[in-house]
Amino acid sequence: MFEGFVRKRIKTSGTEIALVQGGAGSPMLLLHGYPQNHFIWHKIAPRLAQDFTLVIPDLRGYGDSSKPPTDADHFPYSKQAMALDMVEVMSTLGFDRFDVVGHDRGGRVTYRLALDHPEHVRRAAVLDIIPTIEQFERADRFAARAFYHWYFLAQPAPFPETLIGKDPDYFLDHVMQSLRGSDSFSPEAMEAYRKSFRDPEVIHASCEDYRAGITCDCKFDEADRAAGRKLTPPLLALWGARGRRGASLLDVWKLWATDVRGEGLDCGHFIPEEAPDALTQHLLSFFAKES
Repeated sequence: MFEGFVRKRIKTSGTEIALVQGGAGSPMLLLHGYPQNHFIWHKIAPRLAQDFTLVIPDLRGYGDSSKPPTDADHFPYSKQAMALDMVEVMSTLGFDRFDVVGHDRGGRVTYRLALDHPEHVRRAAVLDIIPTIEQFERADRFAARAFYHWYFLAQPAPFPETLIGKDPDYFLDHVMQSLRGSDSFSPEAMEAYRKSFRDPEVIHASCEDYRAGITCDCKFDEADRAAGRKLTPPLLALWGARGRRGASLLDVWKLWATDVRGEGLDCGHFIPEEAPDALTQHLLSFFAKES
């Protein structure tokens, strides 16, 4: 996978980010979600690389990127800190303005990046998310059952780390099976996910990601909403319709963005692996437009 891409490691002000880079054209940043790493993009990267220079990192705490120490506020794993990583990575690579696509946790980094650093974002796409504060506030009993891991992973350390660490393959497989809509993961990708997730530092860092989500990430969202701040770069919102019980996420994003469009796709949560062809066509159409 990622044949022809170059592996790099870039030091930011807060950590070190491992990534692959390849393709030709305007720069596009692809950000993965939980519990995966950059391999989630392997099905769509070859086609996108024909039109874009792709930068595909592991977020801090995931994959081969560094796992910085946390603090009492969990700020090192906030989406604000992760967004700054990406601005610094892209700047080091010579890209001051770029497109960004984020799935799941990477989608949360994406909208935070567009809020905090709009001058660097040409266009943005978020896959199968709504803003973090909205997710918590809008959860009913069905959503809470489906997204139980949000609350489990956010429990104080080392409770979730201890339980997950007893059988990380079982936990990862269960989470991915419960959220997907089809048998869509390649054996190579699954092995990459399992290998990474067996690392106790990855387990801990990913829990910190969710602890940040329920604390400081929500505080940042609440402050932005109260101040009336909105995403100004054009935004594409796509979601897996099979996992949303007919809900449209577009109405939520219209509260947060000045220019947004999108729709549900016939798949589950893991859009880049479940519906790569449909996703690729949406991305090519959206990002081809002039800014």
